[in-house]
Amino acid sequence: MKQCKLLNLNKSYGEKMLFENLSFTITDSDRIGLIGVNGTGKSTLMKLIAGLEYPDSGDIEKPKQYTVKLLDQEPLLKDEDTVMQAIFESDANVTRLMTEYQRVMNEYEMNPESGDVQSKMLHIQQKMDEENAWDAAAKAKSILSKLGINETEKKVSELSGGQKKRVALAQVLLEEPDLLLLDEPTNHLDYDAILWLGQYLQKYSGSLLFVSHDRYFIDQVSNAMVEIDNGRAFKYKGNYQQFIEAKAEREEQEASAEKKKNNLYKNELAWMRRGAKARTTKQKARIQRFESLESSMDKGQDQELTIGALSSRLGKQVIELKNVSKKYDRELFSDFNLLITPGDRIGIAGSNGSGKSTLMNMIAGRIKPDQGSVDIGQTVKIAYFSQEIEEMDQKLRMIEYIREAAEIVETNDGTVSASQMLEQFLFPPEVHGTPIYKLSGGEKRRLYLLKLLMKQPNVLMLDEPTNDLDTQTLTVLENFLENFKGVVITVSHDRYFLDKVADKLIILNRSGVPEITLDDYSVYLEKQLEEPAEEAPKSIVEVQEKKADKEKTRLSYKEKIEWETITSDIEKLEEEIVKLEEELVSTGSDYMRAEEINESLKNLNDKLEQLIERWSYLSEYAD
Repeated sequence: MKQCKLLNLNKSYGEKMLFENLSFTITDSDRIGLIGVNGTGKSTLMKLIAGLEYPDSGDIEKPKQYTVKLLDQEPLLKDEDTVMQAIFESDANVTRLMTEYQRVMNEYEMNPESGDVQSKMLHIQQKMDEENAWDAAAKAKSILSKLGINETEKKVSELSGGQKKRVALAQVLLEEPDLLLLDEPTNHLDYDAILWLGQYLQKYSGSLLFVSHDRYFIDQVSNAMVEIDNGRAFKYKGNYQQFIEAKAEREEQEASAEKKKNNLYKNELAWMRRGAKARTTKQKARIQRFESLESSMDKGQDQELTIGALSSRLGKQVIELKNVSKKYDRELFSDFNLLITPGDRIGIAGSNGSGKSTLMNMIAGRIKPDQGSVDIGQTVKIAYFSQEIEEMDQKLRMIEYIREAAEIVETNDGTVSASQMLEQFLFPPEVHGTPIYKLSGGEKRRLYLLKLLMKQPNVLMLDEPTNDLDTQTLTVLENFLENFKGVVITVSHDRYFLDKVADKLIILNRSGVPEITLDDYSVYLEKQLEEPAEEAPKSIVEVQEKKADKEKTRLSYKEKIEWETITSDIEKLEEEIVKLEEELVSTGSDYMRAEEINESLKNLNDKLEQLIERWSYLSEYAD
């Protein structure tokens, strides 16, 4: 059995101690969800395991020939590479072959009659066969397609930050290391991609350690949990739900032990106050035990903070959208009407590129519709938590930054100070003087969110608030929103968060007609998976496949035959497409023939996409 053992790791940055004698083991059957408050060192721990950073002391034991790959939150890709080159960055042979193949293809397009070029083409195709590069390329395209990346010859420099993250994710999935480390893999993924990734990782043959804020995703994928708490690691068997139950039990046991320790401390303190004298060896030992006990006491253990509702007065008129339309490269929505009333909890969901952030910005009055109007009430006070946080003065201390918003705030439960609000959002008193530049990315987002809330808005707009926030902070935020008296409008792909926060959903799609539903997001998604009765004959094969997949472990006889030929079928289709593309270039002014070729190309490309999809399905059971 392959194991990666973390033994008594210690790691600090300046005065901040991240880990102290941290130990746990990752076996080859583990799919571990790693959780902890932002700033506890989850990303650092992954970099230590990947060998990108080193512990101050302790050791990480791995077998020889044990491969580890890390998906970082901010992956480094070469701007000059194409998507396909980036995918095979660590496989020198495939990268070289793919680059050479593309170069020869370019030559062939320029001079298809050249015998020398035709010879090069034949040679590179043979090399691609020998190195199984066709299979690798087909699998890469399949994974990229599932993650919403279809333009594989596009330069990395032309991609958005979210697209780069998805390319980097495809890269590490394709490499299939012994230990796969994923830092927030669901960021920038829509629901379909998250669902596919969860199913893919459930079948992953190696070990997996991942960080995610998506609690449904953690529940779906993990069979073990590791929590980083005060520099220590606590490992639990089971998924996220089982972890919550086990953690509650552990904390109950710790509370009982703490109570016993408190009682002992009170007795010993009373003895010391009576004037204990260290005259005998026994008394000296008892005094030493008291001093040791006193130093171990958690002075803040019993402190609890409950913040009441925090918002300013909101009138009857909030925000109304009347017949609004918006178009960029395509129409996002047309003649859309929305009335937002006091107390509304609205979730906005949809695939990437469907216009969610655009709608949010329109509601907030940041951008104007092409047609229609957006009326915002006079008493409305909006706080907008965007995906990109505002510039922070890095030299400011946390408490100073929060006090820029307010020294104190009034709640239903009375006056609350900036320091108390920091504690409520999981910043203990001893770190309030920490300069912002020392905080992790997640801690900065948490601090920025708190500052917005301190301004006491009555309309709170949250654009992907779950990105880079840990599960504990999300729980605090969800509890806070339960008591929030104003309006909440949030964009999120996080099913758990939307289920808890939203009581009305706006679903955006590429039709340009938003759908409004009162269903929970999970219920809505389940309904979308149900095939309409009138379409049953059309999708009967898909339904049968889904049913068979539940118990399927290997290919059937017919599927084995199909698997043996599918790669060559893909290659033949690709060759046909290349020939037609060459013919299209040479048609000149023969527009009728050009139209025929374009129609044929469309059909062939559709067929190729279906074959690649089928290849991906069969490959899951081929081994």
